[in-house]
Amino acid sequence: MISKQQRMNKLVLSAISLSALLAITACSGDNAAVEEPAVANESADTTVVVEDAPIVEPEVVTPEPVADTETTVIEDEPVQEISAEPEVLAADAGAKLYETNCKVCHEGGLLNAPKYGDKAAWEPRLAKGIETLHMHSAKGFNKMPAQATDKVSEAQVYAAVDYMIEAVS
Repeated sequence: MISKQQRMNKLVLSAISLSALLAITACSGDNAAVEEPAVANESADTTVVVEDAPIVEPEVVTPEPVADTETTVIEDEPVQEISAEPEVLAADAGAKLYETNCKVCHEGGLLNAPKYGDKAAWEPRLAKGIETLHMHSAKGFNKMPAQATDKVSEAQVYAAVDYMIEAVS
């Protein structure tokens, strides 16, 4: 039987773990909702048995031959060229991304992130150059996960870095 103190300790540990997971998820730029696992009554007498599901072989379907009646020529569509122009962002794009993603770590210095507006913390990073800061932020570096994802472009990450640098310049 689990004592009340042990249950409380498990609850506190679960809350701390969930908080850490949410902080790390926010720093990684992944804004997908985190589902909490269902909590079941814990009992030493409960046994869970998982039965193997039967393996079903997929049915192989072979296509029937097509009668060679007419040949249709499909003209190629013109290929669109990829523009070399940079992505145009709103003036406040860096501030918005900072507020939604970056602030989680940079406001409190989580995982040694330089705090927003702390000139001393940003000085050694600024010495490496803006290009290096952009690359490290977009691709990831040390404890900082890559911020450029399928939902956040590199241009948006660069804008957020520029926004944070403006605060210490």
